[in-house]
Amino acid sequence: MKNFKKLLFGSAATVALLCACGQSTAPAESELTKSGINPADYDTVIAVTYDYDNKKFVPDTANAKPVKLYTLTNKNGMEVCITNFGGRIVSIMVPNKDGQLVDVACGFDKIENYFPWNYETDFGCSVGRYANRINGGQFTLPGQDKPVVLDKNNNGYHSLHGGYTGWQYQVYDVVESNDSSLTIKRISPDGDNKFPGNVEAVVKFDLTDNNEIVINYDATTDAPTVINMTNHTYFNLSGDFNNTIDESILQVNADYYTPADSTYMPTGAIKEVAGTVFDFRTPKAIGKHFAEGNPEIEAAGGGYDHNWCLNTKGNQEEICVTMCDPRSGIKLDMYTNEPGVQCYTANFQDGTRPGKGGIMYQKHCAICLESQKYPDSPNKYTMLGWEQSNAIVTPEKPYHSYCKYAFSIAK
Repeated sequence: MKNFKKLLFGSAATVALLCACGQSTAPAESELTKSGINPADYDTVIAVTYDYDNKKFVPDTANAKPVKLYTLTNKNGMEVCITNFGGRIVSIMVPNKDGQLVDVACGFDKIENYFPWNYETDFGCSVGRYANRINGGQFTLPGQDKPVVLDKNNNGYHSLHGGYTGWQYQVYDVVESNDSSLTIKRISPDGDNKFPGNVEAVVKFDLTDNNEIVINYDATTDAPTVINMTNHTYFNLSGDFNNTIDESILQVNADYYTPADSTYMPTGAIKEVAGTVFDFRTPKAIGKHFAEGNPEIEAAGGGYDHNWCLNTKGNQEEICVTMCDPRSGIKLDMYTNEPGVQCYTANFQDGTRPGKGGIMYQKHCAICLESQKYPDSPNKYTMLGWEQSNAIVTPEKPYHSYCKYAFSIAK
């Protein structure tokens, strides 16, 4: 830490001197990523905690860890930038139908814009311990009488994405890094955001020469707990963040979905998509039903924030979701071993948050495709149709989850 402070102060002094002499300190173009990010803007030392008394996020200087930007590339020129702060995918550069590389992942130019005291955001993150919602912020493990009581960080109703300081706000340790792969690890102690058990979780990102981002999640625990990890990248395949995703074409391999109440909590019912606005078994524009006043869409903030029950039933070799954009020609096929996918259409972006290049992220600026156990599965996995969503992990039953995002040009 002392060496870091010395380097930091030395760099600041150098910048001040150069400015005083009228010299530019802007990075050379060769120092930027293909998405235009200066990796130096991600170099920091940080930890986040939550001040319950004052109800706000604050830096945790005693436990601060180094953060960097890691860049993966393949032989086709594709580039994926990831930071170990929250295990976040920051940018994804893929070729469009004209062969030009464009960014299809909403995010930010500088690391401080991911800090929760500036913006509370899940852009691009590796979510844990439990992605999505747990009803009323509590659940009971098998064989135990007392419930596990969590923080209700979702508008006072539910636990969401692992609590106030879920893993999206934690620094993952880097285990291994090379040109096409990044492996990060999170040690989550017993009681972390009030979840039981000491957990060691590993996330491995691989960028293949087939233009695929493969994500493997693995975790072990020393006591029964629940784990449900996912990636929360905001995809906009148009290649221009000024566009919404309303015109993008979506197909979801699912005959059923889980309806939700006004607090976005699944009711426990499993309903057929046939005859509803949730029927994406054949391709159609994502925004086709947005202006129709459908009560389920309106209750979710004017878009989708729902779980689809995948027909793939754990077969990670079968496509579960396909999306493409007619403007760029870019196609995304998704694969997972999980039973569900949450499709969230950025319903609460409101044009007040500047993203990369200063573009203001508007409503429906992107869609998240989150592989997952069904939301609230710790309370519902014994219900009919929910059995495949058992998220309980024990020392004898470790956790593994797989997701692949494969990019190509639509034919």
